[in-house]
Amino acid sequence: MTKTILICDDSRTARKQVARCLPEGWPVEIVFAENGREAIDLIQDSVPDLMFLDLNMPVFDGYETLEELNAHSIKMNVLVVSGDIQPTAQERVLSLGALDFVKKPISNDILLNLLKKHNFIEMNDPKETLSLSETNEKMSDKEFMDAVQEISNVAMGRAGDVLARFLDVFVELPIPKVNHIELTELHMALQFSSQDDTVSSVCQGFIGPGLSGEALLIFNDSSFKNIASLMQYGGEINDKIELELLMDTANILVGACLQGISDQLDINLSQGHPIVLGQHLKIKELIDNNVKNWEKALSIEINYRIENKGINCDLLLLFTESCVDPLKKLLQYTV
Repeated sequence: MTKTILICDDSRTARKQVARCLPEGWPVEIVFAENGREAIDLIQDSVPDLMFLDLNMPVFDGYETLEELNAHSIKMNVLVVSGDIQPTAQERVLSLGALDFVKKPISNDILLNLLKKHNFIEMNDPKETLSLSETNEKMSDKEFMDAVQEISNVAMGRAGDVLARFLDVFVELPIPKVNHIELTELHMALQFSSQDDTVSSVCQGFIGPGLSGEALLIFNDSSFKNIASLMQYGGEINDKIELELLMDTANILVGACLQGISDQLDINLSQGHPIVLGQHLKIKELIDNNVKNWEKALSIEINYRIENKGINCDLLLLFTESCVDPLKKLLQYTV
């Protein structure tokens, strides 16, 4: 009997990765949704046998989707597939009724074991998987940007998990913003919105096969007191202590995020020494003082917020324009 599988993820790349991992010969009809609102609308007409659900999505995220299902007493099987691997995230989705949680990127074997564990297929069902995109066609710009966003999403989740475990907190994770950008206008694109806020920042250069760029950690100055409390710093919070806090946070987030990207691309990204870009500056001052000789870049912006702690920082990965073609080659088989 044919089963209906709903794959809900805002990333086209992620949707295809999940579909590609489904066992060959398993009689299923696959339906896609780009966010939780679309999924809920589809479920109104017919409840699928199984939904694969992402957490970080626009309109309705994964948590809101599960809450909506509960609010309407809709009973269905949900497997959460997410880059947010914090223990708290996993606990929350299970408490909301998800059957299980699996981290991105999903693999054929892990998915097969999950389907067997929850009795969707028999132990002797075939292990071959679907081949939805066996192609050598050139990756389009849209596919490229979507693939970059998806690997950023996974890397963001790994870095957030390291920070969450280190501070014993829950880190709110956004949808990464990926853009080709004129760096002279970079300050206007950043998520810090208050014109009165000052920030402090460090950067680390990185390099890999055909790739190079810089990682900037931009820390809202109003967050220092709270992050000092979490890290159990005693005494006065002066510029020296703030710089230590900034470096500690940068080491966690930049290192884990770049490692997450390296692992997915199967390459090594070497990091340079961190450099202080400035303390207690306006965003525009910080950018204008440090990127005036740059032109265009592929930018990945991730805004990390610690739940209920008033801590806010931006991690900005800037790849030079010359990285686009090498990145496309590395990502060719993910779409």
